[in-house]
Amino acid sequence: MLDQGDNATLPPIPSKRYFTIGEVSELCMVKPHVLRYWEQEFAQLNPVKRRGNRRYYQRHEVQLIRRIRSLLYIEGFTISGAKNQIEMEAGGQSTPTTQVKRQVVAELISEIDEVVSILSE
Repeated sequence: MLDQGDNATLPPIPSKRYFTIGEVSELCMVKPHVLRYWEQEFAQLNPVKRRGNRRYYQRHEVQLIRRIRSLLYIEGFTISGAKNQIEMEAGGQSTPTTQVKRQVVAELISEIDEVVSILSE
C-alpha cells in the first residue's frame, strides 16, 4: 500500500510540461484509479486527454492533486469538505474551519464569563 504520510516526504516535481497518470501517481503517492476518481469529483482537476484518451497532467494539476491528497489523507477532510476548502482557497476567503473555531472560542469566553460572574456572587 502507498504511504499516505506528510506531503513533505513526496518527491520533488520535475520541471517538465506534461506528466502521465503513472508519473503523477508516483509523484503524489496516489494510485491511478484514485486520480481518475478525483477527476470526477473535483472540477478543477481536468487533465489534457490525447491519443487513445491518455491523460496528461500539467504542473499546476500535480500541485492540486498534492493539495487534495493533503486535505483528505492528512487533514482528515471528506471529499465534500475538500471540495469546499479548495474552492474557498481559490476564492481567497478564510476557511470555514477558522470561522467555526472563532465562533466556538467566542461562545466559550461568554460561558466562562457567566461562570465567573456566578461564582463571584
